[in-house]
Amino acid sequence: MSDSPARPSVGDEAPDFTLRDQHGQELTLSSVRGVRNAVVVFYPFAFSGICTGELRDIRDGLEDFQTDDIQVFAVSCDPMYALRIWADQEGHFFPLVSDFWPHGEVSRAYGVFNERTGAAERGTFLVDREGRIVWSHVNGPGEARDFRDYRSALADLRGRS
Repeated sequence: MSDSPARPSVGDEAPDFTLRDQHGQELTLSSVRGVRNAVVVFYPFAFSGICTGELRDIRDGLEDFQTDDIQVFAVSCDPMYALRIWADQEGHFFPLVSDFWPHGEVSRAYGVFNERTGAAERGTFLVDREGRIVWSHVNGPGEARDFRDYRSALADLRGRS
């Protein structure tokens, strides 16, 4: 599994980051603080089978991941240019952000960087408007996510708002 520092827990402040998306634009998690909830979705590799399926699930259900109330950040350690090609090929019109350099720094901050593979593990973190983690789940290698759990956690968060 991961050789990263401990994962932040529910109730912890989410580690902030500024990363470039597939278009070279800098995106900062704290820029949505006070305005929107956020979901930070780490995945190992663009163009790989499970990751392609998972990001298609986000794309095809984008109304659950990116609204006036929530912003998705899909994070991998792939270079920005690879993410651009993949986004264009797959029709991903949401931020694919590159944790390429310093390699895996944000993945490490979230405790999901795997030193052996040089990639993020499949971690999902729901962050409220105050910047606190309210739900998280990390899947083991080769295990696809079930986004129904995320949708349920988001519904609970909306119910508290």
